[in-house]
Amino acid sequence: MAASVYWQTFGPETGQSSDLVLIHGWGMNGAVWQHLVPQLESRYRIHVVDMPGYGHSAEVSAGTVEAMAESLLHGAPEEAVWLGWSLGGLVAKQAALMAPARVSKLVTVASSPCFAATDDWRGIKPQVLSDFQQQLSEDFAMTVERFMALQAMGSPTARQDIKQLRQAVLSRPQPSLAALAQGLEMLAEVDLRKHLIQIRQPWLRLYGRLDGLVPAKVASDMDLLAPDSQKMMFTKASHAPFISHPEDFIGALQAFMEESLPETAATTPV
Repeated sequence: MAASVYWQTFGPETGQSSDLVLIHGWGMNGAVWQHLVPQLESRYRIHVVDMPGYGHSAEVSAGTVEAMAESLLHGAPEEAVWLGWSLGGLVAKQAALMAPARVSKLVTVASSPCFAATDDWRGIKPQVLSDFQQQLSEDFAMTVERFMALQAMGSPTARQDIKQLRQAVLSRPQPSLAALAQGLEMLAEVDLRKHLIQIRQPWLRLYGRLDGLVPAKVASDMDLLAPDSQKMMFTKASHAPFISHPEDFIGALQAFMEESLPETAATTPV
């Protein structure tokens, strides 16, 4: 029997509140959400996962974004709001495409359907991703550390943000080297842009204007690819707005989950 990913569940019993799945990003684990859970668990049933190859799921293997989504669908609630940060947002989008009945609403945070820059798309320069892949084979601990610094770069609370991310990573078993390498490949190669029109669920896209990994212009470009979705920009946040601006983040999430954002709020920077 194949190993299953690690889940934690918080909040009211099933059927008493909305289910919310939280998916972390590359190099991280489910502990990145621990500061939000106390503020959310009184209103929702929270399901926090360590993705395959990360944290307590380090022994689980899933080498593609499709396999990642499938492994999460196997243990997720029958119907839930899925929230994915960065690479986790890519996985959440894939799950919404694969099993639309299982994903009632979609929230993506500092995420892109195509993380790598191309001639017609803003993103991470291929050389940067290539350098990370090379560094990973030499010193994966330092590579993850550098990636954390890159995620916080530009945030006015960068030092504090990095400390919080580091504490989350170190609180659980370290990710497998294979999962880290495969995750970088997904960031470099996966392109879901042409599939986004198939996502019919209510969808909220959250961005940080100072994000160096998912440029703010991607938010505008996505308006054309997913015209029915809603967006919100955190003007003073970088790649981890849920860490640098937790109260604003929770406010936007609750508004969307409970009745969706009004049209005016969807395009107003936080």
